[in-house]
Amino acid sequence: MENPDLPKSVVRHLEPNEKVLFAIKKKISLEKPKWLLITDRRIIYLDEKVLGRYDLKAIPYQKLEQVTVKLGVMSSEFTIEGEENINLKLGWMNKEEARKAINAIKDALNTIAVEPVSIDVQKKLTSETWVLKKPKELITRTTPAGALVQHPSTAPTQKEEDPLEKLKKLKELYDMGVITQEEYEEKRKKLLEEI
Repeated sequence: MENPDLPKSVVRHLEPNEKVLFAIKKKISLEKPKWLLITDRRIIYLDEKVLGRYDLKAIPYQKLEQVTVKLGVMSSEFTIEGEENINLKLGWMNKEEARKAINAIKDALNTIAVEPVSIDVQKKLTSETWVLKKPKELITRTTPAGALVQHPSTAPTQKEEDPLEKLKKLKELYDMGVITQEEYEEKRKKLLEEI
């Protein structure tokens, strides 16, 4: 990816054909900038240090569990939680940046998810809390095969997506290694019954 605005330390870690969908750069006082980048494959956090040093954390969407944004009057707290005890807290974003970031993550997840991603918002007098949870079909990849059986009758009714479109997304998830062959076959059969 050719993007002169991104630091070299991030560009060096991008995978071939990985696209940065959204980036926030924040400089706090005399410190080097901090970055939050939303790509089509993962969330990247970069804390630049002096003398070319940096800390970089990359959280693939497959390991993402929940993103929480607490927007207060004076500040916001952006928390990313994932598998393997991933817990990243960023307190340096303003309200608008935090809203844009969580929506960018939602949009990126929706491009790979079979079921649509939702955000729960709790608005109070002086604060807001936004919570994004990863769709269930991505969570099932960590469950032993056969341990979780999802029945369409128990799923909440939402606007129906074309079964052919769902099949396409399901195949993409399988090709990316997000779901196992057994999960792929089971969901594929159910989708074929809908056609």
